Order: sequence, then structure tokens, then C-alpha cells
Amino acid sequence: MAQHPFLENLLNGQTVEWKPLGEVAVIGTGSSNRQDESENGDYPFYVRSKNVLRSNSYQFDETAIVIPGEGGIGDIFHYVEGKYALHQRAYRICIHDENVNTKFLYHVMSQSFKQYILSKSVGATATSIRKPMLEKFLIPIPPLSAQIEIVRMLDVINDLLDELKSELNLRQKQYQYYRDKLLTFDAEAVQSLATASDSRTVVWKTLGEVSEVTKLAGFEFTNYVQYSEQGTIIALRGLNVKGRLDLNDVKYIDNSDFSKLNRSKLFIDDVLFTYVGTVGNVALIPENDKYYLAPNVARIRFLDKNQVHPRFVLYYFQTTFFQSKQIGKYLSSSSMKNLTMENIRKFKIPIPPLSEQARIVAILDKFDKLTQSITEGLPREIELRQKQYEYYREALLSF
Repeated sequence: MAQHPFLENLLNGQTVEWKPLGEVAVIGTGSSNRQDESENGDYPFYVRSKNVLRSNSYQFDETAIVIPGEGGIGDIFHYVEGKYALHQRAYRICIHDENVNTKFLYHVMSQSFKQYILSKSVGATATSIRKPMLEKFLIPIPPLSAQIEIVRMLDVINDLLDELKSELNLRQKQYQYYRDKLLTFDAEAVQSLATASDSRTVVWKTLGEVSEVTKLAGFEFTNYVQYSEQGTIIALRGLNVKGRLDLNDVKYIDNSDFSKLNRSKLFIDDVLFTYVGTVGNVALIPENDKYYLAPNVARIRFLDKNQVHPRFVLYYFQTTFFQSKQIGKYLSSSSMKNLTMENIRKFKIPIPPLSEQARIVAILDKFDKLTQSITEGLPREIELRQKQYEYYREALLSF
């Protein structure tokens, strides 16, 4: 691999040694299980996910790298300092060679371990790791001074990335709080949020009174086609409905029979509502003549937009109250959770004056852009910083 100029300057002609990980580290698993979790425990408890649990007891007191033995292989790495508990199917890697910096190894493994482990597996994914696989993983060992400088440079970007993620988490919680507060129409909320004497006057109606609620009937897209095979029309399925439209994985349908397609055509401000499986996810259609309805998603089309602001209802559908009380009231569960169209029409929604709906929408739109937008706001900034970290990691570790 050709070295990046950054790295050449840093090494300044010094050699890089390569060794198997097993020669420089102690590698082993923990002995805890999920039942050892304690919500308010004193010690971090590392399992087989990115989430760090808590435990009342610890097994190790050291500086180490923790990775799962199953699930998330090559994607999940924890850098650990101090006392911690460890799941029996997670590995700890504790360096015993004074010429290897543990944080340097953390960055090396983040960059190249996944590719290594996939080369040892059958198929496109690795389902589990065995200790010999870890022990044979070759790692570069430049001079310790170079390792420390590489760690410093990468940690600067990583620390900023962590700050942005913490800020996003805080803003998401704040967003949820204000969304629920603004859309809770009880006496206390009315008094604290009113901006005019009649601004919080609310009429409650069922969804069936103010909208058409339909699902795909008589024609199902059982055979999706490739975009190049007369398939230029996007059929929106449940996995495309996630608070907003998620178009990372779309399916196309044959556009040869428009008489059938017209029954499922979607228009601007139609609200999509998932009613099978993951029930209660919503999204708003942003434009005409582009999207069509697929099975397992309901279409809600409001009869009078001078009475109901579709985006106001979209936000109301996402409140904690609506998700727990109204959906929970009608949800039926056999082998899979589902709602009938009849029960969706029974949902009660608050209808304050249109000006008040618009005011609430304007406030929540700002929060939504800050916390959810992939072109603006914190998610976009996090994506850019992640790419920056990966670029410099590749440049500084191209031994």
C-alpha cells in the first residue's frame, strides 16, 4: 500500500514492524450474561452491541479494546479504561507490549479488522469470531512516538464527532419534549402555551371525519421490477416510512397499466401510515406524480386543508400520547401486529384553529430540520465529520 504524504512525513524514514495480535496482547472473553445487568450499576458492562449496559460488579480493571464475538463484527469497537464487566461472547484485547499504544490499535482495528475478518468468513458477513482469528490478525507497529501522534490527530476529530452525537441526542430529547408539550391539549398545556385568548380552542374529531383513509385494494405489486425494466414508478413500502420518506431502498413497479396504477397514486400532503408489523410510522408525500402506494401502508388524504394542516397531524401522530394511547387502544396482535382501516378511522385528533396549527408546525419544523435532516442540521454535520475521520484514519494508517 502506498503511504500517504502525511504518514511519510510522520515516519521520517523510520521502519514499521508487523506482528500478529496474539504476540502483543492478551485476548479473552468475559463471564457475564445479560441477567447480570443492573440499570444503575456502578460499572460499564460491555455486551455484543454498541450500547453499553451497567453492572454492580466488575471483572477487569485495565486499558483494553472490546469487540463482540457475535453480531456487529468489524463495526463495533469499545476503547475501555478502568473497571468493567464483560459478556461471555465479547472479547477483550489487552496490550502487554510496551511498544504498542492501545488507542493506536483501536484506530487500526476500526480501519482494517472488518476486511480481515470477512476474508476469513464464508459469504458476505461474518457471524462469529474465534480466538485464533484474532490472534493471527497482523498489526503495524511504527515507532511509539508516531503512534501517539496518530492517536492525537484522530482523537481530535473523534472527540468533535462524539460532541456532535451528544448534542444531537440532547436536541432529539428536547424535540420530543416540546413536540409532546405543544400537541398535548389539556388544561395545563393550554394555560402555559396560549398566545391568544382563543388560540388553543380545540375541536376533537375522528380521522374518518376529516380524511379518506384507504389501503391498496384490488391490485398488489407482487412483482417489483428493476428501474430499467419499465419500472420508473416508485412504490412506497413500510420500510420507506420513517417519520419522513426514506428512499435508501426503493422498489419500482411496471408502469404499463395506468388504469390500475391510478388507484394507488399519491399526491402532495398525503400522509402515509404503516398498519402492519411496525405500526404507526408516518411520512408526508412532498410532491405530485412520483410515488404510489404499496401494500401494508395506509394513505390518509385530508378533505379540507383549510381545516386541517397535514403536517400538524403528522407531528401529532408521532407524539408519545398518540403512539401509546390511541394506537395501543386498537392494536391487534396475532402473529403480527396490525390495525384495520376501520380502527384507523376511529383515531381522534385535535383540531385547533388553522393559524395555531401553522404556528406549531413552524416550531416543530425547526426542531425537525436540526435533528433529522440529512442535508442540513446536526445529522449532516455528523456525516461530514465521520467522513473526515475516515479519510484521515486511512491516510495515517496506510502502512
